[in-house]
Amino acid sequence: SAEDSEAFVTLATTDSYCKGAVVVARSLRRHGTTRSTVVMVTPNISEQSRFALKDVFDEVIPVDVMDSDDHVHLSWLGRPELGITFTKLHCWTLTQYSKCVFLDADTLVLCNVDELFERDELSAAPDPGWPDCFNSGVFVFRPSLHTHGGLLDHALQHGSFDGGDQGLLNSFFSSWPAGDISKRLPFVYNLNASSFYSYLPAFQQFGHNAKIVHFLGAGKPWSQREESRSLTMQQFVCLWWKEYLSDTTSSTAGKQQQVRTSVCSERAAEAEADEERLQHRRLWEAGRADYLGRDTFQNIQKMLDRFLD
Repeated sequence: SAEDSEAFVTLATTDSYCKGAVVVARSLRRHGTTRSTVVMVTPNISEQSRFALKDVFDEVIPVDVMDSDDHVHLSWLGRPELGITFTKLHCWTLTQYSKCVFLDADTLVLCNVDELFERDELSAAPDPGWPDCFNSGVFVFRPSLHTHGGLLDHALQHGSFDGGDQGLLNSFFSSWPAGDISKRLPFVYNLNASSFYSYLPAFQQFGHNAKIVHFLGAGKPWSQREESRSLTMQQFVCLWWKEYLSDTTSSTAGKQQQVRTSVCSERAAEAEADEERLQHRRLWEAGRADYLGRDTFQNIQKMLDRFLD
C-alpha cells in the first residue's frame, strides 16, 4: 500500500540531537502514525546513541557528513555549526520510499500529522523571519536521485544564501512563495518560538491548535543552556521532557523525572510571573493603568523611591 512506502525522516548529527530524534519518534508513535520512522545518523554518533535510536525507529541509516564549508555565509549568520545541515540533503537518496515528511530533530509532534502525506513536494510552512521563505524544519518531499543530484549541483554553483540547508532549499524550490498554494503548510505544522514574541495576540488565539512545535535557536529542551521562555514555551519544554522520559524505566530515570518535574513547575511559576509583568507593562503602555490596585500613586511612589535609592 502507499502507506508502506511512506516515512517520517529525521537526522541526528550529534549525540545530543539523538535525544531530540528519540522524542520525534516517540511523539509520532504516541499519536498513532501508520507510517515508517527513519533516522539518518552521521559517523560521529556513539554506539550507545545508535542503540537508543534502534529502539524507537523502524530504520537507522548511516550517512556521510556533508559540510557546506561555506564559512563566510555561516559566519554572517553567527551560526558556524549550521554547515552540517547540508547532510540533510541525503534524505533525497531514500528512494525505498515514494514520499516522506522530514522533521528536524528539535521538533515535537503534538497530534497525528499523517495528513501531511496528502501534500506534494515541496510543501513547507512559512518562516516567521521572512514569510516568503519556507522553514526547512518540516517539509514534504519525494526521494529521487535526480533531485538529489540537482540539489548538489545547485549547492556547488550557487552555495546557499544563509550557508545552511534552508537557504539552499529555498533557492532550489524557488516557486514555493508564489506557486501552488497547497504546498504552503499552515504555520501550526511548524510553530517556532520566535512567533510567540513577535505576534503574541495571534499566538494566544491560535497557539492551542499547534500540531508540531519547533525548538529553533541555540537553547534546546535538552541543553543546559536555558533561555527566558514564555509560559507556553515552558509548557512545550515540559511536554518534551515528559516524552523523553516516558519509556525509561530505571530508578535513576524516575529521580530525573522528579527533578525535571519540580524544575518544570518552578520555571513555569517564574515564566508566569514574567508573563504577568509583561502584561502589566503592556496595559500601562496602552494607557490602561490599574489606578485602584497596583498602580495607585502610593505604589508608584514606593517604586520610584526604590529606583532612586
